[in-house]
Formats: sequence, structure tokens, C-alpha cells
Amino acid sequence: MAMAMAMIKLPPTTSLRLLTASRSLCSSNTRFRAPHIRLISFVANVSQSSIPTRRACTFRRITNVIPARYSTTIRAFTSSAVSTEPSSDSPAAKSYDAGQIQVLEGLDPVRKRPGMYIGSTGPRGLHHLVYEVLDNAIDEAQAGFATNIDVIIFLDGSVSIMDDGRGIPTDLHPVTHKSALETVLTVLHAGGKFGGESSGYSVSGGLHGVGLSVVNALSEKLEVTVWRDGKEWNQTFACGKPVTELTSNEILGEFKFRQGTRVRFWPDKEVFTTTTEFDYNTIVGRARELAFLNPQVKITLKQENKDAENVTYNEYHYAGGLVEYVCWLNRDKTPILKPISFTREKDGVIVNVALQWCSDAYTDTLLGYANSIRTSDGGSHMDGVKSALTRTFNNLGRKSKLIKEKDENLSGEHVREGLTGIVSVKVPKPEFEGQTKTRLGNPEVRRIVDQAVQEYLTEYLECNPGVLESILSKALNAYKAAMAAKKARELVRRKSVLRPSALPGKLADCSASDPREAEIFIVEGESAGGSAKQGRDRRFQAILPLRGKILNVERKDEAAMYKNEEIQNLILGLGLGLKGEDFKKDALRYHKIIILTDADVDGAHIRTLLLTFFFRYQRALFEEGYIYVGVPPLYKVERGRQAHYCFDEDELKKLQKTFPSNASYNIQRFKGLGEMMPLQLWETTLDPATRKLKQLTVEDAAEANMVFSLLMGNRVEPRKELIENSASKISIEKLDI
Repeated sequence: MAMAMAMIKLPPTTSLRLLTASRSLCSSNTRFRAPHIRLISFVANVSQSSIPTRRACTFRRITNVIPARYSTTIRAFTSSAVSTEPSSDSPAAKSYDAGQIQVLEGLDPVRKRPGMYIGSTGPRGLHHLVYEVLDNAIDEAQAGFATNIDVIIFLDGSVSIMDDGRGIPTDLHPVTHKSALETVLTVLHAGGKFGGESSGYSVSGGLHGVGLSVVNALSEKLEVTVWRDGKEWNQTFACGKPVTELTSNEILGEFKFRQGTRVRFWPDKEVFTTTTEFDYNTIVGRARELAFLNPQVKITLKQENKDAENVTYNEYHYAGGLVEYVCWLNRDKTPILKPISFTREKDGVIVNVALQWCSDAYTDTLLGYANSIRTSDGGSHMDGVKSALTRTFNNLGRKSKLIKEKDENLSGEHVREGLTGIVSVKVPKPEFEGQTKTRLGNPEVRRIVDQAVQEYLTEYLECNPGVLESILSKALNAYKAAMAAKKARELVRRKSVLRPSALPGKLADCSASDPREAEIFIVEGESAGGSAKQGRDRRFQAILPLRGKILNVERKDEAAMYKNEEIQNLILGLGLGLKGEDFKKDALRYHKIIILTDADVDGAHIRTLLLTFFFRYQRALFEEGYIYVGVPPLYKVERGRQAHYCFDEDELKKLQKTFPSNASYNIQRFKGLGEMMPLQLWETTLDPATRKLKQLTVEDAAEANMVFSLLMGNRVEPRKELIENSASKISIEKLDI
């Protein structure tokens, strides 16, 4: 395991990505650079001037979160934000009239409020631009007109997406009196995907007619090329406005009948102030899943490099579709059976499902897609498949006498234990929630999916009783484990987190009663916990020391987890509730859960065990943005009366270069948090004004699930293979063994 944890120090070239973040939380000018493949992978360090959003993969600045009523004591914290809203007595407030009503025209609303259209102006929103254009190309493929999609990341920071579909129409639009090409690029809610007889698509991911125009509005430059009707059409735009006329040239020779569209754009640095650099691995994840969902399409992805020999290139084409997708997700697990897959169509809705259970998995991974759009927040199609699975296995279990009459029905959680499933629906008129389309709302889809899953599974399992017995055996074992853990669960339930007497004895709580104002540090070891308790601000900071390494929940069932004392302390101290229940935000006692461990292999291992627990037990903590990692310094440099703290060797070297050649100074290397005095710990790691925090969010649930299974699961061979393949990328002198 020590060797596996050495992966924490892999360089940026490694492609594994689990949890991403992109912004340093430090008020100083020093930036923290972390390797790309930490189990917690931090993509880039960027400016602190951007506005972060909850679901974006960002770090947030914590300086100004201390409540105002805490600002009068010795450790006073003042907000640097200055309110610009006029008071009720100001002339501006009294003169509110029609002249103050703004009317935004064209694409101005997009540039004014980009987060409404792409989610954020951080890395997540930046990559959403690529997804919008890529989804348009996929829509052509779903309509049966495109089979090849090429994505290129250029050295100048631009991206191009090209397909061989029909090409965007270029003739004059009867309403706008502009070309159809210029119309879809400059007019919001203009497109061919609104449904009805005039629609150009029977099924599509685009609905609102804003995707391509939003990309245009948020790009400092965009070039579009269309091959259609024997001609090549070209037009250039800047910040959403055309800067050239639409021009055309005849196509001669063998390419005369070429068709398709290519869009190349340069993100606007005034909008994306944190970064405009595209992450190759992020786009790889989306390209791969689109290739799985659309087996008729070949997607190529290329990243240019100054060195021609180091150009990165990948090609994705999966003829097996969802069956290959499930097998790929389970490649590091032990399947009980071959994937169960089927396709059904009813009332114009196409349902495609692939399911596979694994013996060495204790949670489920169920991914949903609607018109090739990932619905990370679920929706009616996911509700349908879950209810059908639970009802079908209970009915067949009782019919086959595997579930006794006196026994209770299996819950959905028990039936789905160890399940990896993909549910993809094609809906003619989908109802998504918002432009980012994270949830499907069509109520009729639930009925169609429910019926399709129940009918097929009933027929399949009745014809394959051995498969039914294998799945029910695992579900019944999960049920028995839950019953064995019932006493521990009830103990957790009885110990209300609202009563101080029910809190763990090692927890040093804070006086703040509002969880939005409170934060808790989960600290490695009693000695570090003692320093943290003395150095903290008791008003809003709580400390929970851990004794050694917690249980690896990836390898244990529910019963073992609830019996573990450290796990119980975490559940009670944080107010997490019970596994499998809906996340209760109001019951959570702290809205900042900060993992603080030593900067060595053991610390990385403990951090990984904690992240595994949070991900498997209550994944919503990541979705809500409540999980953070504290970054303690590695070095203290004293020169005269001045003390400097450095967080890695690069910072230390930069600091040393600022000293005169004959300067005298002392360097202290911290081996652990326990070595730091309470005041040092406050100044470097606890003080919101100077500390560095990294907020963790799940960018890709499927890939996150695979990485946890790979690093923390029972199978040794995949872990060994990962270490061997990545050994050449590790700097030996940086290994902490």
C-alpha cells in the first residue's frame, strides 16, 4: 500500500483523474502546484480574482466567511468586500424609474451572466464550451448523418471540433434575413432542434437553440467552416459578433461531395479569468463516454505539442456500445455474470440498458444519459430503472422461494449492491432542468423505462435461474449484513448529533451553532490534535483527532463499518446520518469538513481512506462542496526575525534565490503536524486569512468510482500494474519512503 500511496506524487502527465480542483486558497502571492494524479488531482493554479461556483471544480477563498459577530475579539477578521448597493435613503434608490430598466440584446445576456448558460466561468464552464459543440456533432450522429468526429486542442489555446454530418445550412433565413449559419451563431434560441415537423432532428441533446451561440459569445474569436452543396463556406466572429461576411469557394476534385462542419474557437480571457487552458484528460472522459453511447461513431482526440514526437492522440470507437462501457467500468472488479443488456422502444422513446453485478463491490454505480447527455442528478429514467429492479427481484425471489414469505422485501440498496449499470434513453422531446441538463424531468419516461426493465429482466431471469440465484444471493447477503449492523445503526440514530452529550469524547467542538459558519478539522494523530485544539479559534473551528488509520470501507461491508469506533465518531461528530438515506443538509453540523494530515505517505494514505469513506458513505458531501483538504507547510525558513513558510521544494528554492549569497538563515523541515507549535499551526494552516485549502468536487463519478476501486479495492494486480506503468514518471528523489 505504501507503494500505491506513492502515486500521490506522480507528475502532471499521468492521466488518472479522480477529484479535480483548480484554484489556490491563499491570500499571499505564493502559489501551490500539485501533481496531476494525486488521488485528489489538482489541475492548475490560477488567479484568485475569479468568482467560484459550488459545482465547479474550484478552490474557494475562505478569508471572508467569519461571521461579523466574531470580529470583535483578539483574532478579528474583517471582510475586504465593500458593498456598493445604495441605501434606502440614497438618491439612487429613490430615483428608480424606467430609465434604470436595462434591455440586453443579441448575445449580451450571455456575456453579462455566463454562469446561467455554462454553469461557471471556471474550468468546468470552460470545458462546457467544448461539450456544447461536441454535442452538436453527436446530434448529427444520432440523426444518422455523421460517423466521424475529430477534436483538436491547438498550441494557441484554441479547440476545433469537426464532424462529417450535413453541415449547418448557409442559405438565407426568412425571419432574420441573415444566413442560417450566422443566425444560429448570433441569435439566442435559434436552432433546428425544437421538435415538430420543422425540426431538423427527431432526437437531440440540444433543445434551447443557445449552445453554439453561447460558445460564440464567450469566445474572443470563433471560426466556422461548412462543407455543403459542393462548396466550402467560411465566416469569422469575435465576442459573438461577425467580423467577416460569409464567403464560399467551390470544392473541386475528389472532395466535391464533402459534407460537415468545423468550429474552432478561442475562449475569451476576459470571461474565463481563472484559466483558458483546456485539460486533455477532461475532454478524453467526455469523448470516451460519447463513443460508448454511440457505437456507430468514431471520435478522435488530438493535442498538439511543440515536439512533433510528443503529440497526444486517442481514437475511440466501441462497437459493443453500453456492454463495452460496463465491462470497461468493471475491469478492476470480479463480475458475477456477463452483462445483461437490451434495447426497447415505445412511444418514440428508445431505452438502452446494460447491467452487471460484481462480487467484490459493496456499492452501486448507476449512470444515466438522456440523448447522450449525462444526467448527473438523475431524473425520471433513473427512478424508473431503480423501482423496476427492486420490484422485479423481490417478485422473482418470492416466486422462486429464495426469499421466504416471512422475510421482508429487499430494499433497492440491497438489490443494487455491487451493480454497475448504464441507462441511456433517447427522448424526442426531453425536459431538462437548465441549460447544463443535469436532470431529466419527463414523467412519461419513468413509466416507459420501468416497464421495459421489468419485462426484459423477468423474461431473462426466468430463462436463466442461475443468474437470478447469483444476484439474489449477493442481495440477501447485503440484507443480512444490514441486519447484523442494525444495532449499530440504531445506536447512531439514537445518538442525536444535536445533543452535545452524544458527541464523540475526542471532539473539541466550536461554539458556533450555525453549520454555515462552522468548520471541522479531521486531524491525524493525538499530538497534532492537541496542537490544533490549542491553536484554533474556538468560536467557529472544531477539531476531531483520529487514532491511526480508519477502516478501508472499500473492502468491508456495512456491518463492519458501523462497528468501527473511528467511523462511528465521524458519523456522529459530523452529523452524516445513515448510509443509503437521502442526504440531510440540515443535520450536517459543519459545512466545511477539512482533512488535515501530515505531508508524507502515511498522511496521504489516511487522507485517501477518509475520502473513500466520504465518497462511499455520503457522496453528496462532494456535490455540495463541503469537503476540503488543508495544506500544511513543509519548511520554515528563519532569517533574522523574519519567518517564511514554504509548501514545497520549488517554493523553498524560489525563496532562497531572493536572499543575498552571503545570507545566513535556518531551514526547518516539518515531519508532521505534531511538530508544529499551536501558534505556527494557526498561522500556516488554521487562520482563514493565510491558510491554503483545496475544495474537492467529483467531476466524473464513473472515473472516480474506478479510481477508488483500483487504489482501495481487494484486487492487487491492477494496482501493481498501475505502479509499474507509472514508475518511469516518478521522480525518485521526491519519493517519501
